[in-house]
Amino acid sequence: MISTRAAVRPAIRAASQQQAARQFSSSPVPQATLRELETRLKSVRNIEKVTKSMKMIATTRLNKAQEAMKTAKVYGETTGQIFQESDAGKSAEGEDASVPVGKTLWIVASSDRGLCGGIHSSVTKKWKKETAGQDLAETNLVVLGDKSKAQLQRLAPESIVLSFNQIGKQVPTFGDALAIAELIEDSKTEYEKINLIYNKVLSAIAYEAVVMEVFNAKALAKAPKIAVYEIEEDTYSADLADFALANSIYAALAEGHAAEISARRNAMDNASKNAGEMMGKLQMQFNRMRQSQITNDLVDIVTGANALE
Repeated sequence: MISTRAAVRPAIRAASQQQAARQFSSSPVPQATLRELETRLKSVRNIEKVTKSMKMIATTRLNKAQEAMKTAKVYGETTGQIFQESDAGKSAEGEDASVPVGKTLWIVASSDRGLCGGIHSSVTKKWKKETAGQDLAETNLVVLGDKSKAQLQRLAPESIVLSFNQIGKQVPTFGDALAIAELIEDSKTEYEKINLIYNKVLSAIAYEAVVMEVFNAKALAKAPKIAVYEIEEDTYSADLADFALANSIYAALAEGHAAEISARRNAMDNASKNAGEMMGKLQMQFNRMRQSQITNDLVDIVTGANALE
C-alpha cells in the first residue's frame, strides 16, 4: 500500500515548480505601435521646425546685439578709466579702503526671456558665491529681469529692494539704463559702492559672469587722485557718479543681451541636432516595424492560399 506522503510528494513538487516559474517569469515590455511611432515622429519634426526657426531669428538678432555691445563697451571702459585713474575705493596710501558691511548694493543683470541655457543661473550663482558668509538681511539687491528674480526670491527675498522687468525683448539703450539708474537713486538706498553682476562675452560660444564695481559720489570725493579731473564742487562729483552708474548699467545690459542671444542660438542649434538624431532613430524603428508587419501579412496570405488548394 502506498503511503499518503509518497502520493502527495509529486504534487507538492509540481506545485513548487509552477510557483517558481510564475515568480521568475518576465513579461515582455510592450512596444509602441506604428500609429504611436508616427505620432512621435510628427511631434519631433514639429519641434525641429520650431528650434530651427528660433535659431534663425537669434542669428539675425545677434548682429544688432553685437553692434550695441561694441557701442556700450565704450561707455563702460570710460567709466572704468575714471575709477582707475582717480583710485576710487582706495585710501590716501593707495590701499583698498574697507567698505562697511551692508553698504554694498548688488545689481544682478538678467532678462525676462528663457530658452537660452544656463545664462540666467550663472549670474545668480555668481551673486551667491560673492555674498557667501555675509548676512543677507544686510545686503541690498536690485534685479534686472524676471528670470533671475525668480531664482533670487528663493534665496534671499528680504534682500531685494528693487526689480525691473520687460528687459531683453529689445536691444538695450542708454535711455533704459538711465531710467533704471534714476529709480535706484530715487529709492534712497544707502550704499558705498555698487557691484554689478552681468554676463561677459568671451567668444561666440562662451560667456562668463563677472562683477563690475561702481562707486557713489562720496567714494569719488574721497578718491586720492580725483583732483586730476579738476572737480571744484561736490555737485559735480554727484553728477559724475550718476552718469557713471548709468554708463555701467548700459554696458552690462548690452553685453548681457549679446551673450543671451548667442547662448540662445547655440541652445537652439543643439536642440535641432538632438531632434534630428531622435527622428532618425524613430524613423528606423518605424521602418523595421512596418517591414515586419508587411512580412507577417504576406505569410498569412500565402498560408491561406495554400490551405485553399
